[in-house]
Order: sequence, then structure tokens, then C-alpha cells
Amino acid sequence: MDRATADYVGMLATVMNAISLQDGLERVGVPTRVQTAIEMQEIAEPYIRRRAMRHLEKGRVVVFGGGCGNPFFTTDTTAALRAAEINAEVVMKATKVDGVYDRDPNQFKDAKKYSSLRYQQVLSDEIAVMDSTAIALCKDNNIPIMVFDIFKKGNISKAVAGEPIGSLIS
Repeated sequence: MDRATADYVGMLATVMNAISLQDGLERVGVPTRVQTAIEMQEIAEPYIRRRAMRHLEKGRVVVFGGGCGNPFFTTDTTAALRAAEINAEVVMKATKVDGVYDRDPNQFKDAKKYSSLRYQQVLSDEIAVMDSTAIALCKDNNIPIMVFDIFKKGNISKAVAGEPIGSLIS
């Protein structure tokens, strides 16, 4: 498949995830809005920074889907971009491992976990946690990145509460 086409398919998948997350949050009483970079007015709002900010001011959760609307940009880069645009305090990367390692802990039993590390270390050592554009955007905007295991019960609540879990890039 052509790379641009594959990227658009991936963007559509993130919209499905965003809608599913919205449904789950609203079922437990959390007012939520989905905004997408690709127009889909029947199922989500278009991404408009000022509208996102207003939703946040009103106490709503805003879920961004559809990437940035352009191929060749990862969801990590879009997360960093949206975080900078809305003046977020942190980017939370919920993943399948419990933090950042010097190499893949699923392949190497002696992989070393970092509790914290600097943006520059991630970039210079080419640590594969997020793409370099996302790391650089967070670095340039002084937005810390919290990396944690999404599958461990209670981790999302701990992350939102600011408890030290996983790894922190700052």
C-alpha cells in the first residue's frame, strides 16, 4: 500500500479509537468531545484550537483523533503538537510496557528501565519511545512526557493524579 494511503487508513483508525474512548468516558459520567483533523461532521467536531480550549475550560475531556490530517506525521507527533497548542502540562503515552528502556524489554531480559531521562538523551541515544519530531516538539515547548503501562489496572488514574509511575522524559 502507498505510504500516504496507509497513513490515512491509520488516521481513520484513530478516529474509531477516539469515538470508543468518548463512549467509555461518557458512560461513567465524564463529558467528552471528539475533535478530528479530518472533517467528519456526523461523528466528531473538526479540530479548532479555540473550541478545544473552550471545552477544556468547561471541564470537558477533549479527545483528538485523525492525527494532524496529513500523511507522514505520526500520532506521537500530533499528540505533541496538540499538547503545545492547548498548553497541556504533560503528554501521557500509555503503552504496553511500564516505561522507557534502553532497549526492548520484550527481547532483552537485561534491558535497563529509566525512571527519568532528559529529552536530549532520548534524541541523542535514539531511544525508541516516540519519534524524534514528537520529542523535539515537547522539548521545545517544555512539555514533560509520562510513559506508562496502560494494561496495569489503576495506572491511568495514577497518571492523571500525577503519581510517579513509568518513566518521565523532561
